[in-house]
Amino acid sequence: MNKEIRSFLKQLEEHGQTHDAQESEHSRKLLNLEPDTAEIVSILACSSRAKHVLEIGTSNGYSTIWLAASVGPAGGRIVSIERSRVKWTMAHDNLSQTGLLQFVSLQLGDATEIVKGLPGPFDFVFFDADRTSAPEQLIHILPKLAPPALILADNVFSHPTEIADYLAMVKSLEQVEHVLIPVGKGLSVALFASR
Repeated sequence: MNKEIRSFLKQLEEHGQTHDAQESEHSRKLLNLEPDTAEIVSILACSSRAKHVLEIGTSNGYSTIWLAASVGPAGGRIVSIERSRVKWTMAHDNLSQTGLLQFVSLQLGDATEIVKGLPGPFDFVFFDADRTSAPEQLIHILPKLAPPALILADNVFSHPTEIADYLAMVKSLEQVEHVLIPVGKGLSVALFASR
């Protein structure tokens, strides 16, 4: 990742922290990834040579920029889903400023409904939105995975009750290796090896 993009990400980090500290309405907070979590997600996407990435929860595009910078130049593409039009617009503008929009298909709407209609295949999935609807989304995503596929989810430690059903589902899958990484708000990493 070049210095200009890293500098832009640093600005987004600072803006996100300031914005969220002043915003009382949860739905309007940006809730960006912790920088260390973003770095690990980026490393995993890059090292796995992911080509077909699905991100659920775009927000202002902070994590999307990390993903696009990691896989885009090597031929990867990202589908990123956001339900808030305001955040979708921020993400569009931020990705445009970094020159990474060319690698991303930004989808606006309900993630569960959009996921149903996506053709796949996906070899890297990142859940960073509504944790309670993640299990239903995963049901629709599983048949569209191209093993070996990585399935990540943030907020394992910060929202343990909300993410419990998702984690139970992931752990119940056959041919899955799973680990919780104690970084940021807690990162779930699952390797889906085969069907």
